[in-house]
Amino acid sequence: MSINPAKMLNELFQVAVGAVSADRCLPAFLPSPPKGKTIVIGAGKAAASMAKVVEDNWIGPLSGLVITRYEHGLDLDQIKLVEAGHPVPDEAGAKAADEILGLVTGLGEDDLVLCLISGGGSALLAKPASGITLSDKKQINKALLHSGATISEMNTVRKKLSAIKGGRLAVTAYPAKVVTLLISDVPGDDPAVIASGPTIADHTSMADARNIMEKYDIPLPAAVAQMLQNRGEDAPDPEHPVFQNGKVDIIAKPQDALQAAAKYARKHNIEPIILGDSIEGEAKDVALVHAGIVRQILVHNEPVKTPCVILSGGETTVSVSKDIQNIGRGGRNAEFLLAFAKAIGNEPRVHAIAADTDGIDGTEDNAGAVFGPTTYARAQAQSLDLSDYLQRHDAYSFFDELEDLVKTGPTRTNVNDFRAILILPE
Repeated sequence: MSINPAKMLNELFQVAVGAVSADRCLPAFLPSPPKGKTIVIGAGKAAASMAKVVEDNWIGPLSGLVITRYEHGLDLDQIKLVEAGHPVPDEAGAKAADEILGLVTGLGEDDLVLCLISGGGSALLAKPASGITLSDKKQINKALLHSGATISEMNTVRKKLSAIKGGRLAVTAYPAKVVTLLISDVPGDDPAVIASGPTIADHTSMADARNIMEKYDIPLPAAVAQMLQNRGEDAPDPEHPVFQNGKVDIIAKPQDALQAAAKYARKHNIEPIILGDSIEGEAKDVALVHAGIVRQILVHNEPVKTPCVILSGGETTVSVSKDIQNIGRGGRNAEFLLAFAKAIGNEPRVHAIAADTDGIDGTEDNAGAVFGPTTYARAQAQSLDLSDYLQRHDAYSFFDELEDLVKTGPTRTNVNDFRAILILPE
Protein backbone atom coordinates (compact mmCIF):
# COMPACT_ATOMS: atom_id res chain seq x y z
CA MET A 1 0.00 0.00 0.00
CA SER A 2 1.38 3.38 -1.02
CA ILE A 3 0.38 6.53 0.87
CA ASN A 4 1.31 10.04 -0.17
CA PRO A 5 1.43 11.65 3.30
CA ALA A 6 1.26 15.30 2.24
CA LYS A 7 -1.63 14.63 -0.13
CA MET A 8 -3.50 12.57 2.47
CA LEU A 9 -3.21 15.22 5.17
CA ASN A 10 -4.44 17.92 2.82
CA GLU A 11 -7.37 15.75 1.74
CA LEU A 12 -8.31 14.96 5.33
CA PHE A 13 -8.43 18.68 6.12
CA GLN A 14 -10.48 19.48 3.02
CA VAL A 15 -12.93 16.65 3.76
CA ALA A 16 -13.32 17.87 7.33
CA VAL A 17 -14.01 21.45 6.23
CA GLY A 18 -16.38 20.35 3.48
CA ALA A 19 -18.42 18.27 5.91
CA VAL A 20 -19.31 21.37 7.96
CA SER A 21 -19.94 23.81 5.12
CA ALA A 22 -23.20 25.75 5.15
CA ASP A 23 -24.33 24.56 1.72
CA ARG A 24 -24.06 20.99 2.91
CA CYS A 25 -25.54 21.37 6.38
CA LEU A 26 -28.04 24.21 6.44
CA PRO A 27 -30.87 23.50 3.93
CA ALA A 28 -32.39 20.63 5.92
CA PHE A 29 -32.86 22.92 8.95
CA LEU A 30 -34.73 25.77 7.25
CA PRO A 31 -38.13 26.44 8.86
CA SER A 32 -41.39 26.94 6.97
CA PRO A 33 -42.09 30.52 5.83
CA PRO A 34 -44.26 32.46 8.30
CA LYS A 35 -47.53 34.30 7.71
CA GLY A 36 -45.74 37.57 8.29
CA LYS A 37 -42.27 38.86 7.48
CA THR A 38 -39.02 36.92 7.46
CA ILE A 39 -36.04 38.81 8.83
CA VAL A 40 -32.64 37.12 8.47
CA ILE A 41 -29.93 38.27 10.86
CA GLY A 42 -26.64 36.76 11.90
CA ALA A 43 -22.97 37.07 12.69
CA GLY A 44 -19.84 34.98 12.40
CA LYS A 45 -17.16 33.81 10.02
CA ALA A 46 -19.76 31.60 8.30
CA ALA A 47 -22.49 34.27 8.23
CA ALA A 48 -22.11 35.12 4.54
CA SER A 49 -22.18 31.51 3.35
CA MET A 50 -25.13 30.72 5.63
CA ALA A 51 -27.06 33.73 4.33
CA LYS A 52 -26.28 32.72 0.75
CA VAL A 53 -27.71 29.24 1.36
CA VAL A 54 -30.86 30.77 2.84
CA GLU A 55 -31.32 33.01 -0.20
CA ASP A 56 -30.79 30.09 -2.57
CA ASN A 57 -33.30 27.84 -0.78
CA TRP A 58 -35.97 30.17 0.64
CA ILE A 59 -39.47 30.32 -0.81
CA GLY A 60 -40.92 33.80 -0.52
CA PRO A 61 -39.62 37.27 0.35
CA LEU A 62 -37.01 37.95 2.99
CA SER A 63 -34.70 40.72 4.15
CA GLY A 64 -32.15 41.28 6.86
CA LEU A 65 -28.50 41.82 7.71
CA VAL A 66 -25.57 39.58 8.62
CA ILE A 67 -22.08 40.52 9.82
CA THR A 68 -18.92 38.65 8.93
CA ARG A 69 -15.19 39.18 9.24
CA TYR A 70 -13.36 41.33 6.71
CA GLU A 71 -12.64 39.39 3.47
CA HIS A 72 -15.19 36.69 4.39
CA GLY A 73 -18.08 38.19 2.43
CA LEU A 74 -20.08 36.94 -0.55
CA ASP A 75 -22.46 38.60 -2.98
CA LEU A 76 -26.01 38.51 -1.56
CA ASP A 77 -29.20 39.66 -3.25
CA GLN A 78 -31.76 40.21 -0.48
CA ILE A 79 -29.77 40.17 2.75
CA LYS A 80 -27.43 43.04 3.55
CA LEU A 81 -23.86 42.04 4.34
CA VAL A 82 -21.48 43.99 6.56
CA GLU A 83 -17.82 43.12 7.10
CA ALA A 84 -16.31 44.08 10.45
CA GLY A 85 -13.37 43.57 12.79
CA HIS A 86 -12.38 40.23 14.31
CA PRO A 87 -11.05 39.14 16.79
CA VAL A 88 -10.98 42.72 18.09
CA PRO A 89 -14.32 44.51 17.55
CA ASP A 90 -14.55 47.77 15.63
CA GLU A 91 -16.97 50.57 14.74
CA ALA A 92 -18.32 48.71 11.71
CA GLY A 93 -19.42 45.81 13.91
CA ALA A 94 -20.94 48.14 16.51
CA LYS A 95 -22.91 50.03 13.86
CA ALA A 96 -24.15 46.82 12.21
CA ALA A 97 -25.17 45.32 15.58
CA ASP A 98 -27.21 48.44 16.26
CA GLU A 99 -28.85 48.07 12.83
CA ILE A 100 -29.71 44.44 13.56
CA LEU A 101 -31.45 45.43 16.77
CA GLY A 102 -33.45 47.97 14.77
CA LEU A 103 -34.50 45.34 12.23
CA VAL A 104 -36.02 43.07 14.88
CA THR A 105 -37.69 45.80 16.91
CA GLY A 106 -41.47 46.08 16.63
CA LEU A 107 -42.12 42.71 14.99
CA GLY A 108 -45.36 40.78 15.48
CA GLU A 109 -46.14 37.21 16.48
CA ASP A 110 -46.68 36.21 12.83
CA ASP A 111 -43.15 37.30 11.90
CA LEU A 112 -40.04 35.10 11.83
CA VAL A 113 -36.50 36.03 12.80
CA LEU A 114 -34.02 33.57 11.32
CA CYS A 115 -30.74 33.98 13.18
CA LEU A 116 -27.56 32.57 11.60
CA ILE A 117 -24.74 32.26 14.11
CA SER A 118 -21.21 30.89 13.85
CA GLY A 119 -17.85 31.30 15.54
CA GLY A 120 -16.52 34.84 15.51
CA GLY A 121 -19.96 36.32 16.05
CA SER A 122 -19.13 37.52 19.54
CA ALA A 123 -16.51 40.02 18.36
CA LEU A 124 -18.57 40.99 15.32
CA LEU A 125 -21.76 41.80 17.27
CA ALA A 126 -20.02 44.62 19.04
CA LYS A 127 -22.72 46.71 20.72
CA PRO A 128 -21.49 47.74 24.18
CA ALA A 129 -23.82 47.66 27.14
CA SER A 130 -25.06 50.98 28.46
CA GLY A 131 -22.37 52.78 30.40
CA ILE A 132 -19.32 51.34 28.66
CA THR A 133 -17.63 52.23 25.39
CA LEU A 134 -16.39 50.30 22.39
CA SER A 135 -12.87 51.24 23.50
CA ASP A 136 -13.54 49.52 26.84
CA LYS A 137 -14.69 46.37 25.02
CA LYS A 138 -11.60 46.42 22.79
CA GLN A 139 -9.31 46.67 25.80
CA ILE A 140 -10.98 43.75 27.57
CA ASN A 141 -11.13 41.68 24.39
CA LYS A 142 -7.39 42.07 23.69
CA ALA A 143 -6.52 41.19 27.25
CA LEU A 144 -8.70 38.07 27.20
CA LEU A 145 -7.19 36.93 23.89
CA HIS A 146 -3.68 37.02 25.38
CA SER A 147 -4.60 35.64 28.80
CA GLY A 148 -5.08 31.97 27.96
CA ALA A 149 -8.77 32.12 28.89
CA THR A 150 -11.00 29.50 27.31
CA ILE A 151 -13.63 30.52 24.77
CA SER A 152 -16.34 29.79 27.33
CA GLU A 153 -14.68 32.10 29.84
CA MET A 154 -14.18 34.85 27.28
CA ASN A 155 -17.78 34.70 26.17
CA THR A 156 -19.07 34.76 29.74
CA VAL A 157 -17.40 38.15 30.13
CA ARG A 158 -18.44 39.35 26.68
CA LYS A 159 -22.11 38.65 27.43
CA LYS A 160 -22.01 40.89 30.49
CA LEU A 161 -20.53 43.79 28.52
CA SER A 162 -23.00 43.57 25.64
CA ALA A 163 -26.35 45.10 24.76
CA ILE A 164 -27.11 42.31 22.26
CA LYS A 165 -25.57 39.05 23.50
CA GLY A 166 -26.71 36.74 26.28
CA GLY A 167 -30.25 36.46 24.87
CA ARG A 168 -30.85 40.20 24.54
CA LEU A 169 -31.29 40.01 20.76
CA ALA A 170 -34.07 37.43 21.10
CA VAL A 171 -35.90 39.48 23.73
CA THR A 172 -35.81 42.51 21.43
CA ALA A 173 -37.40 40.44 18.66
CA TYR A 174 -40.29 39.20 20.83
CA PRO A 175 -43.13 38.38 20.09
CA ALA A 176 -41.77 37.22 16.72
CA LYS A 177 -40.69 33.59 16.57
CA VAL A 178 -36.91 33.24 16.67
CA VAL A 179 -35.23 30.31 14.92
CA THR A 180 -31.49 30.08 15.51
CA LEU A 181 -29.21 27.99 13.31
CA LEU A 182 -25.70 27.49 14.69
CA ILE A 183 -22.34 26.29 13.45
CA SER A 184 -20.49 25.40 16.64
CA ASP A 185 -16.86 26.33 17.21
CA VAL A 186 -16.85 25.76 20.98
CA PRO A 187 -15.86 22.71 23.03
CA GLY A 188 -19.04 21.09 24.28
CA ASP A 189 -21.26 22.75 21.63
CA ASP A 190 -23.18 24.83 24.19
CA PRO A 191 -25.48 27.17 22.19
CA ALA A 192 -25.18 29.79 24.94
CA VAL A 193 -21.42 29.98 24.39
CA ILE A 194 -21.38 30.08 20.57
CA ALA A 195 -20.89 33.77 19.67
CA SER A 196 -21.97 34.55 23.26
CA GLY A 197 -25.54 33.38 22.60
CA PRO A 198 -27.37 36.48 21.30
CA THR A 199 -30.63 34.52 21.12
CA ILE A 200 -29.96 32.02 23.92
CA ALA A 201 -30.85 32.40 27.61
CA ASP A 202 -27.85 33.35 29.74
CA HIS A 203 -27.37 31.34 32.93
CA THR A 204 -24.06 32.95 33.92
CA SER A 205 -23.76 35.73 36.49
CA MET A 206 -21.86 38.95 37.07
CA ALA A 207 -19.94 37.06 39.74
CA ASP A 208 -18.83 34.52 37.12
CA ALA A 209 -17.48 37.34 34.94
CA ARG A 210 -15.72 38.99 37.89
CA ASN A 211 -14.08 35.72 38.87
CA ILE A 212 -12.76 35.20 35.35
CA MET A 213 -11.22 38.67 35.22
CA GLU A 214 -9.63 38.11 38.61
CA LYS A 215 -8.38 34.65 37.63
CA TYR A 216 -6.39 36.08 34.71
CA ASP A 217 -5.45 39.30 36.52
CA ILE A 218 -6.93 41.52 33.80
CA PRO A 219 -7.03 45.24 34.60
CA LEU A 220 -10.47 46.77 34.18
CA PRO A 221 -11.49 50.17 32.82
CA ALA A 222 -13.41 52.03 35.52
CA ALA A 223 -16.77 51.70 33.77
CA VAL A 224 -16.32 47.95 33.30
CA ALA A 225 -15.28 47.48 36.93
CA GLN A 226 -18.40 49.33 38.04
CA MET A 227 -20.63 47.25 35.77
CA LEU A 228 -19.20 43.94 36.96
CA GLN A 229 -19.77 44.97 40.57
CA ASN A 230 -23.49 45.20 39.85
CA ARG A 231 -25.09 42.70 42.22
CA GLY A 232 -28.38 42.77 40.34
CA GLU A 233 -28.41 40.54 37.29
CA ASP A 234 -29.29 42.42 34.12
CA ALA A 235 -29.53 39.40 31.80
CA PRO A 236 -32.96 38.52 30.37
CA ASP A 237 -35.02 36.08 32.41
CA PRO A 238 -34.29 32.55 31.13
CA GLU A 239 -38.02 31.86 31.49
CA HIS A 240 -38.93 34.62 29.03
CA PRO A 241 -41.45 33.32 26.44
CA VAL A 242 -39.08 34.03 23.55
CA PHE A 243 -36.73 31.31 24.82
CA GLN A 244 -39.56 28.87 25.44
CA ASN A 245 -41.13 29.35 22.00
CA GLY A 246 -37.98 29.72 19.92
CA LYS A 247 -36.11 26.95 18.14
CA VAL A 248 -32.38 26.27 18.22
CA ASP A 249 -30.49 23.84 15.98
CA ILE A 250 -26.77 23.16 15.76
CA ILE A 251 -26.35 22.38 12.07
CA ALA A 252 -22.60 21.61 12.15
CA LYS A 253 -20.14 20.87 14.93
CA PRO A 254 -16.51 19.80 15.43
CA GLN A 255 -17.37 16.11 15.76
CA ASP A 256 -18.94 16.17 12.28
CA ALA A 257 -15.63 17.28 10.79
CA LEU A 258 -13.65 14.64 12.67
CA GLN A 259 -16.06 11.86 11.73
CA ALA A 260 -15.89 12.84 8.06
CA ALA A 261 -12.08 12.71 8.19
CA ALA A 262 -12.18 9.36 9.98
CA LYS A 263 -14.48 7.92 7.33
CA TYR A 264 -12.17 9.15 4.58
CA ALA A 265 -9.15 7.60 6.32
CA ARG A 266 -10.86 4.22 6.63
CA LYS A 267 -11.74 4.36 2.93
CA HIS A 268 -7.99 4.52 2.28
CA ASN A 269 -7.16 1.69 4.72
CA ILE A 270 -5.82 4.02 7.38
CA GLU A 271 -7.14 3.35 10.88
CA PRO A 272 -8.40 6.54 12.55
CA ILE A 273 -8.51 7.31 16.24
CA ILE A 274 -10.50 10.34 17.36
CA LEU A 275 -9.06 11.69 20.60
CA GLY A 276 -11.84 14.21 21.10
CA ASP A 277 -13.68 17.15 19.57
CA SER A 278 -13.40 19.45 22.59
CA ILE A 279 -9.74 19.42 23.57
CA GLU A 280 -8.65 22.56 25.42
CA GLY A 281 -5.50 23.73 27.14
CA GLU A 282 -2.23 25.42 26.22
CA ALA A 283 -1.34 24.55 22.63
CA LYS A 284 2.20 23.47 23.56
CA ASP A 285 0.90 21.22 26.37
CA VAL A 286 -1.70 19.60 24.11
CA ALA A 287 1.11 18.98 21.62
CA LEU A 288 3.12 17.07 24.22
CA VAL A 289 0.16 14.81 24.98
CA HIS A 290 -0.31 14.08 21.27
CA ALA A 291 3.42 13.36 20.94
CA GLY A 292 3.20 10.89 23.81
CA ILE A 293 0.37 9.01 22.10
CA VAL A 294 2.38 8.95 18.87
CA ARG A 295 5.33 7.36 20.69
CA GLN A 296 3.04 4.71 22.17
CA ILE A 297 1.90 3.77 18.68
CA LEU A 298 5.42 3.79 17.25
CA VAL A 299 6.87 1.63 20.00
CA HIS A 300 3.97 -0.57 21.09
CA ASN A 301 1.38 -0.43 18.27
CA GLU A 302 -1.14 0.79 20.85
CA PRO A 303 -3.92 1.89 20.93
CA VAL A 304 -4.02 1.28 17.15
CA LYS A 305 -1.71 -0.30 14.61
CA THR A 306 -0.18 1.57 11.71
CA PRO A 307 -0.97 2.98 9.24
CA CYS A 308 -3.17 5.16 11.38
CA VAL A 309 -4.18 8.76 11.87
CA ILE A 310 -4.80 10.56 15.15
CA LEU A 311 -7.61 13.11 14.82
CA SER A 312 -8.59 15.79 17.30
CA GLY A 313 -10.41 19.09 17.54
CA GLY A 314 -11.40 21.73 20.05
CA GLU A 315 -9.82 25.07 20.86
CA THR A 316 -6.41 25.35 22.42
CA THR A 317 -5.07 28.58 23.87
CA VAL A 318 -1.79 30.48 23.85
CA SER A 319 -0.92 32.46 26.96
CA VAL A 320 1.41 35.34 26.13
CA SER A 321 3.54 36.52 29.05
CA LYS A 322 4.08 40.26 29.41
CA ASP A 323 7.75 39.56 30.11
CA ILE A 324 8.54 38.03 26.71
CA GLN A 325 10.64 40.21 24.46
CA ASN A 326 10.21 40.25 20.67
CA ILE A 327 6.92 38.39 20.59
CA GLY A 328 6.49 36.99 17.10
CA ARG A 329 3.65 36.00 14.81
CA GLY A 330 1.67 33.16 16.28
CA GLY A 331 -1.53 31.19 15.91
CA ARG A 332 -2.53 28.36 18.21
CA ASN A 333 -2.40 25.66 15.50
CA ALA A 334 1.07 26.66 14.33
CA GLU A 335 2.21 26.80 17.97
CA PHE A 336 0.78 23.32 18.59
CA LEU A 337 2.69 21.98 15.60
CA LEU A 338 5.94 23.69 16.55
CA ALA A 339 5.76 22.18 20.03
CA PHE A 340 4.91 18.82 18.45
CA ALA A 341 7.90 19.10 16.10
CA LYS A 342 10.21 19.81 19.00
CA ALA A 343 8.90 16.78 20.88
CA ILE A 344 9.01 14.31 17.95
CA GLY A 345 12.19 15.42 16.20
CA ASN A 346 13.40 13.46 13.16
CA GLU A 347 10.87 10.62 13.35
CA PRO A 348 10.67 9.26 9.75
CA ARG A 349 7.18 7.77 10.01
CA VAL A 350 5.24 10.76 11.33
CA HIS A 351 3.46 13.50 9.37
CA ALA A 352 0.97 16.04 10.73
CA ILE A 353 -1.28 18.97 9.99
CA ALA A 354 -2.79 21.43 12.45
CA ALA A 355 -5.13 24.04 11.00
CA ASP A 356 -8.18 26.10 11.84
CA THR A 357 -11.27 25.12 9.87
CA ASP A 358 -12.09 28.78 9.21
CA GLY A 359 -8.84 29.18 7.26
CA ILE A 360 -7.43 31.72 9.73
CA ASP A 361 -5.03 30.69 12.49
CA GLY A 362 -5.50 33.46 15.04
CA THR A 363 -5.02 36.73 13.15
CA GLU A 364 -2.65 35.54 10.43
CA ASP A 365 -3.20 34.70 6.76
CA ASN A 366 -2.67 30.96 7.22
CA ALA A 367 -4.97 28.20 8.40
CA GLY A 368 -2.10 26.41 10.11
CA ALA A 369 0.96 24.40 9.14
CA VAL A 370 2.25 20.93 8.28
CA PHE A 371 5.00 18.79 9.78
CA GLY A 372 6.98 15.94 8.27
CA PRO A 373 10.06 13.77 8.82
CA THR A 374 12.35 16.46 7.37
CA THR A 375 10.99 19.41 9.36
CA TYR A 376 13.47 19.18 12.21
CA ALA A 377 16.50 18.63 9.96
CA ARG A 378 15.55 21.47 7.61
CA ALA A 379 15.13 23.77 10.59
CA GLN A 380 18.61 22.87 11.83
CA ALA A 381 20.08 23.41 8.37
CA GLN A 382 18.62 26.92 8.35
CA SER A 383 19.71 27.61 11.94
CA LEU A 384 16.11 27.90 13.13
CA ASP A 385 16.05 27.33 16.87
CA LEU A 386 12.74 25.61 17.68
CA SER A 387 12.95 26.50 21.35
CA ASP A 388 13.52 30.18 20.62
CA TYR A 389 10.62 30.39 18.17
CA LEU A 390 8.37 28.57 20.60
CA GLN A 391 9.35 30.75 23.54
CA ARG A 392 8.57 33.90 21.52
CA HIS A 393 5.30 32.48 20.16
CA ASP A 394 6.66 32.92 16.63
CA ALA A 395 5.45 29.67 15.08
CA TYR A 396 4.14 31.45 11.98
CA SER A 397 7.61 32.73 11.12
CA PHE A 398 9.18 29.33 11.78
CA PHE A 399 6.92 27.48 9.35
CA ASP A 400 7.03 30.36 6.90
CA GLU A 401 10.82 29.99 6.70
CA LEU A 402 10.34 26.30 5.88
CA GLU A 403 7.50 27.05 3.42
CA ASP A 404 5.26 24.75 5.45
CA LEU A 405 2.36 27.09 6.18
CA VAL A 406 -1.12 25.97 5.10
CA LYS A 407 -2.92 28.81 3.32
CA THR A 408 -6.49 28.23 2.19
CA GLY A 409 -8.05 31.66 2.47
CA PRO A 410 -11.38 32.04 4.28
CA THR A 411 -13.39 28.80 4.22
CA ARG A 412 -16.57 30.58 5.42
CA THR A 413 -17.27 27.92 8.01
CA ASN A 414 -15.80 27.41 11.46
CA VAL A 415 -15.71 24.42 13.81
CA ASN A 416 -12.33 25.45 15.19
CA ASP A 417 -9.11 23.42 15.37
CA PHE A 418 -8.44 20.36 13.23
CA ARG A 419 -5.43 18.18 13.89
CA ALA A 420 -4.40 15.05 12.01
CA ILE A 421 -1.23 13.08 12.78
CA LEU A 422 -0.49 10.36 10.24
CA ILE A 423 1.74 7.49 11.34
CA LEU A 424 3.06 5.18 8.64
CA PRO A 425 4.10 1.53 9.03
CA GLU A 426 7.76 0.53 9.26
